[in-house]
Amino acid sequence: MEALLTAQSPVIVAGQGIHMAEAWEELRRLAELAQVPVMTTMNGKSTFPENHPLSLGAGGNSRPRTVTHFMEKADCVLGIGTSFTRSLFVTPVPPGKVMGQITIDERDLSKDYPISVGVMGDARAVLQQMIQLIQARIGPGGRQGANGVASEIRAVRELFLREWMPRLTSDEVPINPYRVVWELMRTVDRRSTVMTHDAGNPRDQLLPFYETIAPRTYLGWGKSTQLGTGLGLAMGAKLARPDWLSVNVMGDAAFGMVGMDFETAVRNQIPVLTVVLNNGRLGAYDRLLPVSSERYRLRFMPGNRYGQVAEALGGYTERVERPEEIQPALRRCVQEVGLGRAALLEVITREDPTLPKE
Repeated sequence: MEALLTAQSPVIVAGQGIHMAEAWEELRRLAELAQVPVMTTMNGKSTFPENHPLSLGAGGNSRPRTVTHFMEKADCVLGIGTSFTRSLFVTPVPPGKVMGQITIDERDLSKDYPISVGVMGDARAVLQQMIQLIQARIGPGGRQGANGVASEIRAVRELFLREWMPRLTSDEVPINPYRVVWELMRTVDRRSTVMTHDAGNPRDQLLPFYETIAPRTYLGWGKSTQLGTGLGLAMGAKLARPDWLSVNVMGDAAFGMVGMDFETAVRNQIPVLTVVLNNGRLGAYDRLLPVSSERYRLRFMPGNRYGQVAEALGGYTERVERPEEIQPALRRCVQEVGLGRAALLEVITREDPTLPKE
């Protein structure tokens, strides 16, 4: 706590442990008392409302500029409910930071980073104790409004969104995948929707721009690239919260791996919405497997009409090829899901390999 309060530019990194401990309110209270910005991990996304003035958003292989900006200038980084695992799919902690870690698993302490202060305990219980100590130290109102961190976050976020808005609102045909993310966020009820993604580009395009505003409304995963996992997660989420909408965003390659499992949703009356971003490509494999891509066209998947597959399996399907068609089609699919039918929306997209990382 002392390091957090005396730091010039502290950052909290909130992980999946906040969900496990149901410590969402305690995390928000701590951040507001100490006026500390909060970044979530990919698995921890939706532990902190991303429309909050102190939210930096989520960091993974891709990330909003707010994450990069504040992590670079941070002098103290406190991880709560996170293992601080090093991975290509995790935003790294730059060197030279004083680091603290609160975790329930002793194997996480100083596993991948040197930790100056480590605490073993349930995230909610530890946060409650920290809140009490801070209130005793600086008063029950904390530092609310005491510094300009919220203004700095807003300025960095506005600049970031201004640079990316041409993609998010693009009228390109084939459709830019970022436009699909933008339309999803404007269409679904984000307080009662569980959003998940598949590995690869859908994960990296959704994570920085789909803004979560309520706990457990996002199933972030993907420190590896097992294509197709998101469909099963969406079905599990629907079974756990049958009164919520459950959405899975996947690529055409992922559907090619597990598409027949859509029949599981139909047969067992698990009404989920699957959005397939179909660009006829296995993303990035021209760089990862250049010889196979050149000789055997490994990464090309032309002629696929996955909506017809899902329709044959008994689901409701639509296919859109123009950006203005996305939102009306999404609304019809959500309506069908509400009537108890599994739905698939196939969106014909262009390949956009550009990811926000800086």
